[in-house]
Amino acid sequence: MFFISKSIDRCPVGNGPAYVELDNVSKSFGAAKAVSRLNISIGKGDFFSLLGPSGCGKTTTLRLIAGLERPDEGGISINGETVSAQGTWVSPEKRGIGIVFQDYALFPHMTVAKNVAFGLKGCGQQQAKERIEELLALTGLAGLGGRYPHELSGGQRQRVALARSLAPRPRVILLDEPFSNLDADLREELRSETKRILKEQGATTILVTHDQEEAFSLSDKVGVLNNGALEQAGTPAEIYHQPHSKFVADFVGKADFIEGSLEGQNVHSAFGVFPLDEGQTHGVKQVELMVRPDDVDFSLDPAGEATITEARFLGASILYRIQFADGKCVHAIRPSAEMAPVGGRVSVKLDARHVVIFPKD
Repeated sequence: MFFISKSIDRCPVGNGPAYVELDNVSKSFGAAKAVSRLNISIGKGDFFSLLGPSGCGKTTTLRLIAGLERPDEGGISINGETVSAQGTWVSPEKRGIGIVFQDYALFPHMTVAKNVAFGLKGCGQQQAKERIEELLALTGLAGLGGRYPHELSGGQRQRVALARSLAPRPRVILLDEPFSNLDADLREELRSETKRILKEQGATTILVTHDQEEAFSLSDKVGVLNNGALEQAGTPAEIYHQPHSKFVADFVGKADFIEGSLEGQNVHSAFGVFPLDEGQTHGVKQVELMVRPDDVDFSLDPAGEATITEARFLGASILYRIQFADGKCVHAIRPSAEMAPVGGRVSVKLDARHVVIFPKD
């Protein structure tokens, strides 16, 4: 069990030298605070995702890094060079940044090759031709350079946008929900292809998304935003298994919260009594246990303490809603080949290794 006190640092800085760094960055639009004292550190070649609900400040943060917005306070640096601070401003075209927008923003009157070539100003004709051919091959578009955007599928247009952003060999690639307009199967395929391409190019990448599966499957590190503030940053596993706040726990994956109490070094709950490590209590008496469905197991038992009240079929798995006699509920996930009946009495067991304990508000 992990005990999370209210004083824990929610905004850890990454290890090693930062390639992209935001230092106490804030931005408001009128009375609305879009970003508040944001501290983010991203290593060279890392794939970093900003994850959060709509309106939490993700796209504003991306625009601040790109230079499309000016921060009200704080500083932004890329590879040790300050690009935005009090008295310092580097224009967007001089920051060495490539952007892939949600709607791709391709030029409809230009061919695929000319779209990709748009960022290659100053290159010789032969050098530009070789770079275009290289990128079209890399993105699976070889032989399509003479087509126009309207002649391509959605997935192909996304690849053109990616190739165009990579053409001038930018220092940083920014992805603004680039997969949201694609159907589910194509979205999954292109996620994998995009990560492969960007890693192959050694790009430092920042993705904005509200989709936790997308963030987790692509990212080395994830930052979770809430109302313009960074709640937590870490690896996908750290974010999922060791959330630093109830917001992160609830937003990332399915989570149930069960009341409990601390007596000495033991937590008493509907699941039984569990020991805490020495020195974790912080003087708190009433707590809440965050329980994920994959940490809950059950067995059919006529004398069990709980009842299955719902079974949601998800294909490979089934999500069960289990209710205790006092009305409290948790969820458990099991393979769909092992179906249990709704209304069945069950005994419930908890794998406490990933359970996180929060002080009760």
